[in-house]
Amino acid sequence: MSKEDCIEVTGTVLEKFPAGQFSVQLEHERIVLAHLAGRLRRNRIRVLAGDKVTLELSPYDLTKGRITFRHR
Repeated sequence: MSKEDCIEVTGTVLEKFPAGQFSVQLEHERIVLAHLAGRLRRNRIRVLAGDKVTLELSPYDLTKGRITFRHR
């Protein structure tokens, strides 16, 4: 799967779980489990509950995603 195959959506972080997992509510009322992208982890970007984020979802499993951007 290439990077162009991902589905980009925005959502709001509901809660943070141990081991870098987040529960994110998407704009169309779906809740997914997401983890931080390596670029965010490398630059130590803090993501807290209530933050607006951009996610990449795999077309194969729409319940898991990767957080790629935190909006201000």
